[in-house]
Amino acid sequence: MNDPAQFVADALVRLRAEVPGKAIVAASGGIDSTVAALLTERALGERARAIFVDTGLLREKEVDRVSDLFRQAGLRFEVVTAADRFFATLEGVGDPEEKRRRIGAAFIRLFEAEAERFGTDRLVQGTIAPDWIESGGALRDTIKTHHNVGGVPADSKLRLVEPLRDLYKDEVRAVARELGIPSPDRQPFPGPGLAVRVAGPVTPDRIRRVRVANAVVEEEIDRAVAERAMRPPWQYFAVLLPGLTVGVQGDNRVHGEAVSVRVVDSVDAMTATAAELPRPVAQRIAERITRSLHGEVVRVLYDVTDKPPATIEWE
Repeated sequence: MNDPAQFVADALVRLRAEVPGKAIVAASGGIDSTVAALLTERALGERARAIFVDTGLLREKEVDRVSDLFRQAGLRFEVVTAADRFFATLEGVGDPEEKRRRIGAAFIRLFEAEAERFGTDRLVQGTIAPDWIESGGALRDTIKTHHNVGGVPADSKLRLVEPLRDLYKDEVRAVARELGIPSPDRQPFPGPGLAVRVAGPVTPDRIRRVRVANAVVEEEIDRAVAERAMRPPWQYFAVLLPGLTVGVQGDNRVHGEAVSVRVVDSVDAMTATAAELPRPVAQRIAERITRSLHGEVVRVLYDVTDKPPATIEWE
């Protein structure tokens, strides 16, 4: 894509051709789905309905943050609360691929019901090139099943519309700037949410822990960037690791979980480099996480692996 303005003009024409009636849009608040949602609304007007699902797997204050973003972007939207549905579908599941498939299926079943209520069979998604490439497209191996690609059940009656399918993240951000969407360079957040930042089984308690840890990482990195102690990274977050590790409280031995901190730089999400984390920032993160999750998390690690060989998210 060389010209974002031309892409927007062409996308509006394509959307009107692909959607003769109404459409719902899966709008997570990420830059990809926000661009797709705003393009759809501009193309279809009141025939479009953006749906933001509170899965219970979101970051701290994410519902408020996304709602504010949509209002600033001038996007009409609805919030659907479905935490019970997603925790139920993930009960007892530890395998990363199975998590993604189940989350994708849960989204689709929810959107099927919402589409029927709205009188349509069209679902607009913010799928971009890395999503389908890593899901096994273009004659490649499946690196990881993206919930909005391989997680779509084969028997779904929804017709998917993907206006950003051939774009990479940097190109999507250029389109976002063209559309006037606030904060187009904000860090990505995975569609399956914190479920893929909890290695192993997903429970409400483990999601709570990783949500606290993730908030600490974001706050301390944002603080370091504001103080010019480091450059703004592409993405930064916490992962709750499986199993227990030994810790100390006073004179007592305790068993708690461990958290890994991941900070990377990238351009298009196809490759990434582990970023340098200043020692004082790392210490503040470790101290705050272990203090906030007293006795629950007793060890904080730092991930220095590039992509490849690792992916950006752990799962």
